[in-house]
Amino acid sequence: MTESCSSCCQGDTQTSKSQPFDERTIGGSGFVSEFRVPKMDCPSEEGMIRMALDGVEPKVALEFDTPNRKVRVYHGDNARLVEQKMKSVGLGATLESSQPVSADQLTQATQSAHQEEKKEAIILKWLLTINAVMFCIEITVGWWAQSTGLIADSLDMFADAAVYGVALYAVGHSVKMKVRAAHFSGWLQVILALGALSEVIRRFIFGSDPASSLMMGFGLLALIANVTCLLLISKNRDGGAHMKASWIFSANDVIANLGVILAGGLVAWTGSRYPDLVIGLIIGLIVLSGARRILKLKS
Repeated sequence: MTESCSSCCQGDTQTSKSQPFDERTIGGSGFVSEFRVPKMDCPSEEGMIRMALDGVEPKVALEFDTPNRKVRVYHGDNARLVEQKMKSVGLGATLESSQPVSADQLTQATQSAHQEEKKEAIILKWLLTINAVMFCIEITVGWWAQSTGLIADSLDMFADAAVYGVALYAVGHSVKMKVRAAHFSGWLQVILALGALSEVIRRFIFGSDPASSLMMGFGLLALIANVTCLLLISKNRDGGAHMKASWIFSANDVIANLGVILAGGLVAWTGSRYPDLVIGLIIGLIVLSGARRILKLKS
């Protein structure tokens, strides 16, 4: 969702040339294909891949290694469709290797993925609740405090809540319904992000008097909320790859919170509204970019 997630993996920039699947190498049991996905930084991209492959038949099992930007897909004799779906997400997926696997390995991978999803669902519900509550608090206080930084940071919280909400809603629904839900959250993010950016422009033209104490105080509250999210994820971040991605996601939200606190300090120190406008602009653009990625998702 947020472009800043890529800062965690800046050193890993090379991509392998895609190699086409060879259907003749697929045995009667199954197949594991490893993809490199250079633009997969956060749970939003991981969720997009999950939804894109959800309707594939026979069903596939996924293993994510988000820090290294790798996805392993366990599948049957639908190799070309899997590659097509991976590329359709628009994250630069390229095939690195393909190996046949036994029926037992395929079954074990599927069962493991389902068990992991159940454990992650509990954590996702807490993450959704925390981010939704903080969105309501920050956007209300941000408007009252005339702080575009707090308003934009609230939208970052909303973006997180939307990702987790769509991930939970997706369970048990059709692919088309999942994509519609994702698109709904994407368009809502676009509307809110454009609203935040227009507020930055309006306050730049007509002036504003951001309350630095409220910026720092509620920026600190958002920081505590995101640190809490990190603690929730920390127990599972080495077990499930999705949790590793969530860790990166929340860690970058912490950076945004620190940016709001810093901007509040600069407003108090300099007496200028510009630090607030700058941080509001940066976070607003990040949310808008994340929404654009979600809207690219196709069934």
